[in-house]
Amino acid sequence: MFSRIWSISIKEFLHLRYDWWLPAFMLIGGAIELLLIGWATSRPITNLPLMVLDHDSSAASREIIIALENTNTFQLKSQVYDFQTIEAALDRGQISAAVIIPPDFGDEMASAAGQPTLSVILNGAESIPATTALRTFEGVVRNIGEQITIQRIGIKPEILARFNPSLRVWFNESLSEALYSTPAELGLMLEFIILLFAALTFSREKELGTLESLLVMPFTSLEIIIGKSIPVIIIGMVAFGSMLGMVHFAFDVPVRGSLGLLIILAFIYVFVELGKGLVISVISRTQHQAFLMVMLVGMIDFLFTGYAAPVEGMPQVLQYVANIIPAHHWLDILRGILLKGAGLEVLWINVLALLLLGLVIGTFSLRYVRRSLN
Repeated sequence: MFSRIWSISIKEFLHLRYDWWLPAFMLIGGAIELLLIGWATSRPITNLPLMVLDHDSSAASREIIIALENTNTFQLKSQVYDFQTIEAALDRGQISAAVIIPPDFGDEMASAAGQPTLSVILNGAESIPATTALRTFEGVVRNIGEQITIQRIGIKPEILARFNPSLRVWFNESLSEALYSTPAELGLMLEFIILLFAALTFSREKELGTLESLLVMPFTSLEIIIGKSIPVIIIGMVAFGSMLGMVHFAFDVPVRGSLGLLIILAFIYVFVELGKGLVISVISRTQHQAFLMVMLVGMIDFLFTGYAAPVEGMPQVLQYVANIIPAHHWLDILRGILLKGAGLEVLWINVLALLLLGLVIGTFSLRYVRRSLN
């Protein structure tokens, strides 16, 4: 039996050797995507194009412009003299924000009872730069407001008592977006790799017309399934190891927990996704159809992982649905071990859910695939 299983596994590796573009596309493409996402999210947002319409042209208005430039979030694109220029630049997406300074801004700043105002326009079509710009504006205005308050009260700044919270950030001290995005991307890329390679096992045979020849050979359906699963498992674990090393050394993503536990749980997760991929492979008639079904299943899983939107913010019904998605528990496990250094005493709920889902999916997959082959 072992020699027959090994023969089928060798046959699968030969298929991958001749269709080398597929593993190259998935492995190299996944690595490139990880690098690009990690690079993009590890850099702070700077040099957002800013346009200023200064009706005041006073020292106070120039102070505001300099303060905005000194944040390094904005880069002054130009100072204009009419609102139509700002409107046209926003329509074309040439600027992220615009500041309109009223004519009496300097006088209001100097007056003891003045109420200086600024008009700020943000390009909300790009929400992430707009959110960064909004926080920067709020910080600059808050600082200037404190200076005005101190000046009008007439006390020394050092004796002004303020509420200063003691802030500590756990697990991601620098609040780096890369420490959140790259582990999540790693987990999702592993799912897509396993699903795709598993989905092509039988659909390839159908499209090439070799499935009937395989079935008439002295192989049982279980031997065929095991033989075709071994290369997928090996490729998945190699891909996981290489991507984990990449995010660790390239983006300083820590491995604070047990590496051995992480590998064991990754092995279990590979089996879970393998079962889903084999069902897709049996259902699909062609490799193209299998690829499209993998994309559909993967995107549905993506919605419930919490990567794009927190699961806790979803309606209660969707939160229940997320609990039956293996990728949701896998990302919690991955982040827990990498960033928090958590062990089974913390992650046992996710591990138990992954095991139960694996048992259900694996049992259904094995019975369905064997019945289809028989």
